[in-house]
Amino acid sequence: MLDVEQLERFGEEGYLVFERLVEGDDLSHFVAIFDELVAHGTSLTEPAPHYSLELNNKGDTIPHRLHKVQGVCVAEPRLKALASHPLITERAAQLLQSEELDVFGTKFFPKLAGGGTSTHWHQDNFYFGTESPQVLSCGIYLQDADLANGCLRVVPGSHHTGTIVEHEHTPGMHGSWTQVEESRAVDLETPAGTVVLFSANLLHGTSDNHSDRSRYSTAWHYIPTDLDLKQFPRDTYEDRFAVRPV
Repeated sequence: MLDVEQLERFGEEGYLVFERLVEGDDLSHFVAIFDELVAHGTSLTEPAPHYSLELNNKGDTIPHRLHKVQGVCVAEPRLKALASHPLITERAAQLLQSEELDVFGTKFFPKLAGGGTSTHWHQDNFYFGTESPQVLSCGIYLQDADLANGCLRVVPGSHHTGTIVEHEHTPGMHGSWTQVEESRAVDLETPAGTVVLFSANLLHGTSDNHSDRSRYSTAWHYIPTDLDLKQFPRDTYEDRFAVRPV
């Protein structure tokens, strides 16, 4: 259970960090599954369903360089157990004040050594067509994350405006991003097994991985079961499913 201090900090800063929440055999089990996804993704010479590859500065795909697995819980149903992990969902339920939760938009970023990318500065709700405070994003860091391999970066308190800032697409990159004053940014260096829960209105991003280590992470989003998101309708959008109760 979250205590009063944690709830107040989430309200003020827009995020909470839970170090080593997934550990031991649990962590090893899921890392092994992600290793399988990476083995398949790095065998590809062009994008495939669920699998996108890194881009060069001209916007062309780089063979064998896995960027992301979109709809990862659809591509690999064993990972629904991670999205439904009770240590995660009980905290999400408390933050969303809802005992019944769905998850949607499940993604895996392997962030491979030597230039792997993930996401630069953005707000998740920009992609969802909503400003709802009832969308709670979740990042799970399966491997140690630090400055060298591109840990999560956040702008504390940036969720307070409740508005979506302008995002622009940069040629040669995946996604659309915004700009942030570096002095406002906080780097979240975390050990393997760390879970970060944050408002989908919070400005966040990562740097590229310039180390010789990968940085596996997942990203997905918890919502009350009864929340109507037009882009992600319940029962018809395949990458939305119940996680609490299971």
